Amino acid sequence: MTVTPVRNLRRILPKTYDHRRKVLSEISTVLSHHQYLEPVLERFVFNDGTAKTLISLTGTVEMFYKGKRYNIPVSLWLKESYPHTAPICYLKPTCEMVVVTSRHVSSNGEILLPYLDEWKHKQCDLHSLIQVMMTVFSEVPPLRMCLDPEDLSSAHTVHSPEELSHVTLDREDDLPFSEHNETVC
Repeated sequence: MTVTPVRNLRRILPKTYDHRRKVLSEISTVLSHHQYLEPVLERFVFNDGTAKTLISLTGTVEMFYKGKRYNIPVSLWLKESYPHTAPICYLKPTCEMVVVTSRHVSSNGEILLPYLDEWKHKQCDLHSLIQVMMTVFSEVPPLRMCLDPEDLSSAHTVHSPEELSHVTLDREDDLPFSEHNETVC
């Protein structure tokens, strides 16, 4: 995995991208609004087994659930044909998290949104996609913390929102536990 500073992005963005200027512009816009995302150049393996070196925005996006802020770890992969094709989006749970399947999240952590299914390159963009994710995740959280050591062995077990209870952990000083960054192992 290669994390790239924005100023170097133009230099390292593969020339195989059809619309490099647009990709660079959208990444810059997103990074100016979402400080916990960063561009990453890495190999992506498609379902058919082919692999390509693609750029992704990897890190966390904010969501609010029951009045508390949480950071959801994600990777937004941009195919070479972006922005004419939608990004491929996945949750990146830490070792202490379990994916909560729903109509918006598959059991393997793929993010499934109508916004992605109905992607139109002149009407859709990365910044708006992240806004949609934040809204959807605030309604149905896509991850939960493992409270039972047995859960850790099956970190990607299929769970429906109805099966889960959400627990707030408190520290001894009565402040919320890890409220500003739940994704740190």
